[in-house]
Amino acid sequence: MEKLVHKEIEKRRRQEMASLYASLRSLLPLEFIQGKRSTSDQVKGAVNYIDYLQRNIKDINSKRDDLVLLSGRSFRSSNEQEWNEISNHVVIRPCLVGIEIVLSILQTPFSSVLQVLREHGLYVLGYICSSVNDRLIHTLQAEVNDLALIDLADLKDTLTLMK
Repeated sequence: MEKLVHKEIEKRRRQEMASLYASLRSLLPLEFIQGKRSTSDQVKGAVNYIDYLQRNIKDINSKRDDLVLLSGRSFRSSNEQEWNEISNHVVIRPCLVGIEIVLSILQTPFSSVLQVLREHGLYVLGYICSSVNDRLIHTLQAEVNDLALIDLADLKDTLTLMK
């Protein structure tokens, strides 16, 4: 009798686990499953997907913080806000193809920005412009042949101080 009860409990446990793995598999995008059927592959796919989502969240939070910085929506004194309204803001960070430059320029012609980038040996591969709080936010991705040859601090200063 006890063996029968144990056998039935084990059978229900296996059915429950199979149901849970099927549920997990249904939540994963196809590129993280890739036709794999074993439970260990499904769990590995889920772990990879969670890592992917965490990296995306980190990237999105970083971009949000940059946009908040560039839009001037932070807690500053009135003198700092006046400075904020008349200055350019620049954020430069590495990306897959080289560097990503996020800038909010006020009165500087954009052609001048492109000229500075060319003078620093940068080749623009992608560009997006958006409006946040009546300011234009420009995001450029530039190819860099050798990052060691580019003085990013000088580039940032040059772009920030442009008129």
